[in-house]
Amino acid sequence: MHTLEFSGWIFLSSILAGLLGALTGLGGGVVIVPVLTLLFHIDIRYAIGASLVSVIATSSGAAAAYVREGFSNVRIGMFLEIATTFGALLGAYLTMIVSTHAIGFIFGAVLLYSAYASLRKHPDETHKEPNQLALKLRLHGSYPTRNGPESYVAQNVPAGFSLMFVAGALSGLLGIGSGAVKVLAMDQAMRLPFKVSTTTSNFMIGVTAAASAGIYLSRGYISPALAMPVILGVLLGSLTGSRMLVKVNVKTLRMIFAVVIVLLGIEMIYNSFTGRL
Repeated sequence: MHTLEFSGWIFLSSILAGLLGALTGLGGGVVIVPVLTLLFHIDIRYAIGASLVSVIATSSGAAAAYVREGFSNVRIGMFLEIATTFGALLGAYLTMIVSTHAIGFIFGAVLLYSAYASLRKHPDETHKEPNQLALKLRLHGSYPTRNGPESYVAQNVPAGFSLMFVAGALSGLLGIGSGAVKVLAMDQAMRLPFKVSTTTSNFMIGVTAAASAGIYLSRGYISPALAMPVILGVLLGSLTGSRMLVKVNVKTLRMIFAVVIVLLGIEMIYNSFTGRL
């Protein structure tokens, strides 16, 4: 396969990864790593390096549109980013002492659980008292719906903050944005609306990935020749996905989210057992 043809296929694959990443809040990186390693037989360390750069591109491309349209909650995102950044630094440190096979298996299990949790019905919380900690931190807002703006207040702030630390650690350890764990933390633990969770996740993953990308760059695992088509493809896909999200039904979005992360979870576990991760 010629270099131009090879780059073209990577570019097309990256568009699909960016589209799924923007729609589900996972970030294109978590899709592109198994694609690069299994389909294109690229060393996983360089795939992770390109993944981290593409995660930043996804966040930059989709987040701007989501913030402008009123879906992302910047204040909640920046508050939770404190936990993910510290977690990412810890994860990058742990790459030297912890087996990625074990962590990959655990992460795959987390992905499978988050698929189940995203489809599970929430208990009725319409009469629940407002969360006092969230109100003090002003972790509330509204987002546009067909019936006008709908208000919400975050719940279970300590649980969500703790899960964000775990998401950051996994990001630093495996070189992904850990969007699935972020969405799980906001959607299930903090009871934020699903579209707010996915869009705020897209806003956050770039900062988390940037905290880890410096480590991979210093080790020489970010190849410009590989990263360029990945960045362009993921950015194009994420911009397309951000426009589609506004019109997509929430139930459909949850189903897409569940299917994608089930496949990725199985892939993670398989790679861990076969020693490819």
